[in-house]
Formats: sequence, C-alpha cells, structure tokens
Amino acid sequence: MAALGVASANLIARTSSKTPLSRRPSQRISCIGWDPEGILGPPQGGHIARLEFKRRLEKDAGARENFNRQVREEQERRRARREARIVPETNEGLVEYFLDTEARELEFEIARLRSRLNKEFFDHLQLKLGKLRFAVTRTKEMEDRIIELEAMQKVLLEGTEAYDKMETDLVLAKERLMKILQSKDRKATLLEMVERNELNRSVLALLDENIASALKNEQKEAAAFMENARSSILKYITI
Repeated sequence: MAALGVASANLIARTSSKTPLSRRPSQRISCIGWDPEGILGPPQGGHIARLEFKRRLEKDAGARENFNRQVREEQERRRARREARIVPETNEGLVEYFLDTEARELEFEIARLRSRLNKEFFDHLQLKLGKLRFAVTRTKEMEDRIIELEAMQKVLLEGTEAYDKMETDLVLAKERLMKILQSKDRKATLLEMVERNELNRSVLALLDENIASALKNEQKEAAAFMENARSSILKYITI
C-alpha cells in the first residue's frame, strides 16, 4: 500500500533552528494507504516517469535485480535502526521518543506502540500542554515547545484513529471474505452482501493478498479456487 502523505523531513522532530511547526505544511494521517513498514517511501510525482521505470524493470533483468537488492538493503538498514531504538517505559519518555521520531517512521511506531497511546498517555500530554499554555511567564522556548507538542498531539491522535479504522476494516474484510469462500451458494451470498453494501475494495485487496500468497507457496488449487471467487466478486463489486 502507498505510504501516507507525510513529508520526508521530520514532522515533529526538533531542529536546531527551532522552526515553528505551524509554518510547515499541515499534515493529516489517513487510514488509506497505511504503510507502517515504510517500504514504499513518500509519495512521488511523475506518473509517466514511474511507468517508464516499471517498464524498464520488466524488460531489464539486471535493473530489476539491482532494484530488488536496493530494496532489501534499505529494509535491512531500517530494521537495524528500529531495533536500535529503545522505547521508554514512562509517558514522559514516550513524549520525547515521538518528538525524536522521523516522519517516515511514525506509522510504524504508532502501530508498534498503539497500546501505549491510550487515555493515560494523552492525558499526560494534555497536562504538559496546559502547564505551558497557562504559565505566568512564557518564553520563546516555551512557545516553540507548545508548537512541537501540539503538532505531535495532532499527528498521534489522527494516526491512532487511522490505525484503529484500518484494524476494524481488516477484521470486517476477513469475515466477509470467509463468508464468500465458504458459501455453498456464492451468487446468493454475493447478492445479499451487495444489498447490505458489504462488498468493497478491502475485501478484494485481502483476497488478492491470499491469492498471491497461495501462488508463492505453490498452492495452485487454492489459488485457482480464490481466482474463481474473485471473478464472481468482480461481477457485483463497484470499484
């Protein structure tokens, strides 16, 4: 899936110049294209250039192998960096942890630490903001700190909301796909699901993932069965 539209530079990390985050482009996290592994990188422009690059990979085995090697190396570097990071045990430490997290790693960290991003954590963050906002005397450093914390609060709230929605959608997609695959009367089941508006891209995407997995593991019969189900779904689904 495509990565979220976040800038490649640190969104909420500190900078030596203390550039106010309010002057940077507003970012909103959406569950669409959730990419916690960050493999796809930030969205890139140039549709024609991407198509040309894809055609070159398809035709040039050497270029394809070189590209795959670079992807593997980047995955290994990212894995090593993640393993090197130590997650704090306290809410205060977690605040600083997220402030120091690179923008492209936020999706992964939100997914990994979702259970820590609870009411207690956000209450702690809100308390920190309250103390700074209502301080009798506010310095430039305090103003910058407020901007940092407000930006982080917004990103984490939207990120957890997107993650939770993705999890809910995935559970529903699994249930609906199983219903289709186990049905003895697939046509009747699909018609019923259409009436209930239960057929969507999530179901089709999950089915495609299962087909790809079956083919990768040389489960040809299972793949053929799911391909047949996919053809039936396409007759009723609106993409």
